[in-house]
Amino acid sequence: MFFEYPLGNGGREEGRPGMRDETITVVGLGRIGAPMLACFAACGYHVIGLDLDEGRLDLIREGRAPVPEPELEDLLRSNRHRITIARDYDAAVRDSGLTFIAVPTPSRSDGAYSLDHVLAACARIGDALRRTSDFHVVVVTSTVLPQDLDTTILPVLEDRSGRRCGRDFGLCYNPEFVAIGKVIRGMVHPDFVLIGESDPRSGDVLERAHRKVAGDRVPVVRTNFVNAELAKIAVNAFVTAKISYANMLGEICERIPGCDVDVVTSAIGLDGRIGSKYLLGGLGYGGPCFPRDNVAFSVMARRRGVEATLADATDAVNRRQVERILERARSLVRPGARVGVLGLAYTPNTDVVEESQGLLLAGAMAEAGFRVMVYDPLGLANARMVLGRTVEYASSAGECIDRSHLVLISTPWEEFKRLEPRRFAHNPRRVVFDCWRILPAEDVGRVADYVTIGKATEPRSVRSAD
Repeated sequence: MFFEYPLGNGGREEGRPGMRDETITVVGLGRIGAPMLACFAACGYHVIGLDLDEGRLDLIREGRAPVPEPELEDLLRSNRHRITIARDYDAAVRDSGLTFIAVPTPSRSDGAYSLDHVLAACARIGDALRRTSDFHVVVVTSTVLPQDLDTTILPVLEDRSGRRCGRDFGLCYNPEFVAIGKVIRGMVHPDFVLIGESDPRSGDVLERAHRKVAGDRVPVVRTNFVNAELAKIAVNAFVTAKISYANMLGEICERIPGCDVDVVTSAIGLDGRIGSKYLLGGLGYGGPCFPRDNVAFSVMARRRGVEATLADATDAVNRRQVERILERARSLVRPGARVGVLGLAYTPNTDVVEESQGLLLAGAMAEAGFRVMVYDPLGLANARMVLGRTVEYASSAGECIDRSHLVLISTPWEEFKRLEPRRFAHNPRRVVFDCWRILPAEDVGRVADYVTIGKATEPRSVRSAD
């Protein structure tokens, strides 16, 4: 378990809602909202969950996880007595002191975020606020752009409620800095908590809730809306720049005999001005947040007359990675060869394939004339909706390996790390393209041609498709 301290029930009788300040509502029970609901319930809050997806509601009601996420199902099952599933905004707002909005803000065609789901939730919450006289704090967790709360979200809440923010209700912006596949760990052990607040009273209420989950030592930054809104996307824009920088270093290392990106990044990561996180030199970044947040940051800057040169370059480097790996594959096996792609989820422990490098590589390789077979522990169903019949789908990592001339590892799943080197043995020798350097190179190299990113590779003959 990621919780490292005893979990209590806040001094309330098990299975019964406490006072309003001990009850939290979460709107949107997806990849962020469901873990949030589970964490607050585990820390003693009674939590009310709302979502438009009836399937998610049924699963949570049964103590089952609506999305793949480590520890989520255990927390939901063990804290079912503190979780209520609701469809009535009036009752949810009336009976709780905090409402978190954790709904999607997908990218629009111009690269900015769509606030449609957030505004729909705010309208319903505003209607409920109109029918209660209690002070209630509304918390937007969904990612937005600077000034969205002030100019778009707040007016909807005030208009629909007929009440004044800061006096009759509170509003906060409180984005999460978590990675899919590690959401609960990120919520329980965050680097910091960011709160953009309409007033100190609302910030106090929200900070108290976070400290019950993350403890008293977590740094909490409290500021106005726009500073918090900018800080959120600025973090992701900086992290993506760091990833692309490491990938650029990896490409340079491949062209200098004796260079090893792991040695270089390990050295520079020791510099306190740089740090080692996200400095790996592997495949590009993907998923539902990093690609769109970097683009949104650039859009936001240009709207204000600022050239987002670094963000644009970061995006360009990232988009080049698929073609770079495709060219490496072409140097190893001929078109028509069978290529196995291990890993379609953009990161381990999730089924999310959005902007996944493995998914993009599989599609690009099929288009280039390779016969592609793919496997992922959780992401096959989602990948099938994108790749369709352009590739074949293996039922196991072993099947994918056995039917491939070249095996490309694109997601560092634990399952792949545990593969025995002898599993890759074949006559003629198979090529193993380990993009994350998760396998023991020397051992695998005894039975196969081992290739990776970020290291110079000795010239070799191109493998036939036969």
